[in-house]
Amino acid sequence: MTLQECYAALEGDYQGVLGRLTSERMVQKFVLKFLNDSSFDLLVRSMEEENYQEAFRAAHTIKGVCQNLDFTRLYRSSCQLSEALRNGVTPEAPSLLEQVKADYAQTVAAIRAFQESVGA
Repeated sequence: MTLQECYAALEGDYQGVLGRLTSERMVQKFVLKFLNDSSFDLLVRSMEEENYQEAFRAAHTIKGVCQNLDFTRLYRSSCQLSEALRNGVTPEAPSLLEQVKADYAQTVAAIRAFQESVGA
């Protein structure tokens, strides 16, 4: 799997991130680092604990990382969740969390497939 195919699988904008980070090597470095980010685990745990302020921070972090890496699908869902948590919690936050979970799983699966193909 190429990095461009990875971006297609996670529904991201490969050309956008390449334009921003200027080299495929740099994009690859940060894409693989995404797997070590703990924001998603913090988001899920904070929602379970009803700590919506911490959940907002985690969702906002995910949104920012996804925006920088052009992970379009996960960016959209984490942005919606972030806004739903901005001033506490809204009734749609639980269903938005489920969408973020699905998009996160898709993103991680694509990155892991890429990681395996390059032996990283």
